[in-house]
Amino acid sequence: MCVYVALRDRLLRCSTDGTSWKTATRLEGRALECVATTAATPDRVFVGTFESGLFRSTDGGETFEQLETDDIFASDAVMSLTINPHDPDVIYAGTEPSRVYRSTDGGDTWTHLAGLTDLPSASDWYFPPRPETHHVRWLEVDPFDPDRLYVGIEAGAFVLSEDGGETWRERPQGSRIDNHSLATHPDREGRIYTAAGDGYAESDNGGEHWGQPQDGLEHRYCWSVIPDPEEPERVLVSSASGASTAHTASRAESYVYRRKKDEGDPWERLDETGLPMGDGVVRAVFAAAEESGEIYGVNNQGLYVTENFGDSWGRVDIEWPEQAETQTPRGLAVVET
Repeated sequence: MCVYVALRDRLLRCSTDGTSWKTATRLEGRALECVATTAATPDRVFVGTFESGLFRSTDGGETFEQLETDDIFASDAVMSLTINPHDPDVIYAGTEPSRVYRSTDGGDTWTHLAGLTDLPSASDWYFPPRPETHHVRWLEVDPFDPDRLYVGIEAGAFVLSEDGGETWRERPQGSRIDNHSLATHPDREGRIYTAAGDGYAESDNGGEHWGQPQDGLEHRYCWSVIPDPEEPERVLVSSASGASTAHTASRAESYVYRRKKDEGDPWERLDETGLPMGDGVVRAVFAAAEESGEIYGVNNQGLYVTENFGDSWGRVDIEWPEQAETQTPRGLAVVET
């Protein structure tokens, strides 16, 4: 098992042989934004940074190389990454300002998928801390259709493509505006989940229409979402009352909620389950171990894991940097090696 934790100023490579954990620091001093890997190519790891572009490892995170993308990418701010589950050589990257790029050779070369900012609502997109711009916060490939791509713009729109990014459609009925993370389910065709600044939403027809079940979700600035690998109706989401309490450690107050199995069940807050939340805790980021079904969550207090989808959490025994207590984790990726 190898878990990659993207902090604001370093990548933690956390590996275990089943008995103990080892922690190594990579890319220290870089402004990290996202990390991606997959079980199909576990030795290949991608990391996006805000000021230094895109990095790739081909030896399981032991070393990283900075990829030459200056002639292709609009900027060095790589905000999101996803690997196509149908073909691990196909990788998508999203930047600030909002652009989407695709590689079909494992990251060696990239192509700009034009037209995203030609959408009608693009003139309204903006990221409040930097209102002159906006970015692609999340990318997700449909597990049933390799050409169906979902894009979350922060802040502005949910966008989908049915042809791998050659053409785009935006803002379908009921979709959220400020999408932070998206998820799909390998056993439920058409199901998409979103955690957004304007609340939670889910779709059962590939993003064409969305419902917004909010009952019991008291904090609706949502950040990270992950479904139960065994049960599509069960969902975890991290949330806060607003951006400041989600992201700023000195003012943080975030929570984790779970939606139960039966359709229509309200959200429940996972208090006293072993996962820190409340005062001083920034919003969590989640990732799943594909084979075991374990869910990992990281916040400024450390890395945690649940084997029962949130009933109880244990702290993973890794070396947690003291500086991380005042940071907001940027990304999380898990691969079983």
